[in-house]
Order: sequence, then C-alpha cells, then structure tokens
Amino acid sequence: MASAPRCLSCCAGCGTATRISRVTEKAATKFTFGQRIVLALVPRIVQALLWLAGLTWRYEVIAVDGVTPVRFGQKPGAEIYCFWHQCVLPCTHYFRRSGATILISRSFDGELITRILCLFGFSAVRGSSSRAGREGLLGLKRVLASGKTAIFTADGPRGPVYQTKMGPIKLAQLTGAPIGAFHLEPERAWTLKSWDRFFVPMPFTRIVVSWGPWTHVPADLPVEEFEPKRAELNAAIETARQRALEYFGRARL
Repeated sequence: MASAPRCLSCCAGCGTATRISRVTEKAATKFTFGQRIVLALVPRIVQALLWLAGLTWRYEVIAVDGVTPVRFGQKPGAEIYCFWHQCVLPCTHYFRRSGATILISRSFDGELITRILCLFGFSAVRGSSSRAGREGLLGLKRVLASGKTAIFTADGPRGPVYQTKMGPIKLAQLTGAPIGAFHLEPERAWTLKSWDRFFVPMPFTRIVVSWGPWTHVPADLPVEEFEPKRAELNAAIETARQRALEYFGRARL
C-alpha cells in the first residue's frame, strides 16, 4: 500500500508527510490520557482490519440516468460529495485514492475518524455544523479552489439520521461547485445500535456504490431558497440510498 499523507490534526499518530498543510488544522480539543491512548492505537488497528476486509469486498456501481459515477481509483476535481454517516467505512476504502478532503468535527470522535482517514490518504478540515463551522467551510473553499474534492458526511456528526445539514449548500453557493450524492450499501453487514445506524460490511460481501442526482446551487440564491435546496440535496442522497436497497431486493426504509 502506498504511504498515506498526514494531516496536521493527527501529527502524533500518522508518521507520514502532509498533503494540504494549509487547510487541515490541528484539533483544539484537549484529550484525556485514556483518549490519547485510544488515538495512538485504534487508528492503526482499524486500518489493518479495514484493509484486510476491503481486499475481499466486491464493488458494483450504479447511477441514475444522466449521472456519471466516480469509479474506484479516479481523482475527481473541484466537486462536493455528500453521503450518510452510516457508510463511512466502505466509503473510506472505496475512495482511498481520490485525494479528497473531508469536513470532520473537532470532537474526540472526530479526531479518531480523522486519524483513520489520514492513513487512507484523505485530508481533513476540522469543523462542523455545530462547532467551528465557518472555519470548516472556508477550509473546504480553499480545497475546491486548489482543484481538489470536498466531502461531507451530510447528517453528521450527531444526526438526525438521513437529514443533511446546510453546510454543503452554503459551500456550493460560495464556490459554484456542483454537489454529488452517493451511498454505499453492503449486501451483508453488522449494523450498530447508534444514531446513524452505522454499518460494518462483512468480509466477502458485495457493496453497491449508488449515485443519485446532482444538486446545483446558484451564487445568487436568496436566503429563503436555502431550505428548498437543502431538501433537494437530501432527496438526492436518499435516492441513492433507496436505489441501493432496491439493488439487493430490500424494502425501502
């Protein structure tokens, strides 16, 4: 596996060179001794397990009419991508060569996720809809200006599940970048009893990579039209998810 870049927020644990040092930020949160132990050990363990499991996964790609999906290994350009928090693990593996930057909260959980993602070649901008949101959006704006891809876990970091925040819409208005919506659904997985219904794909399972419609946000969009655009993006991600469920013959949820 090629060496993975390190973002500044995980400088204590990754051990490799940074890719977007001006964009990624060191987390301001102070962690307990126990949390620091977890941050030092768990990312490497998850990396090893995810890498081994990923070798057995089989990806199958579908898309709605008129949408060109991103295939494994492609590096998309200055575009915004959104997906639900529950499919972080297969997304991490599938998009590991995309060179994308992800908006992640400054919480302990966010720091843990950041360190894992860095090991798979991603960079991170720290912020969220609830904490340091403005700084996060400005960081992603610089990412897009550099020609790279920005990614949101659209319903994170606390949910509610399947409800996107306003961040992607604001970023699209600022930059003119289109928003792509996708969902990765495993045929067989363990589902956690968490707010996001987080799933862990089983080894040797098929995973469908489902792409929904694009969302375009005009630069002059009035404030009163932000919510309809957010709803449009929400429907696009849900379209991708529902098509993935149908792909495996499952009822809509």
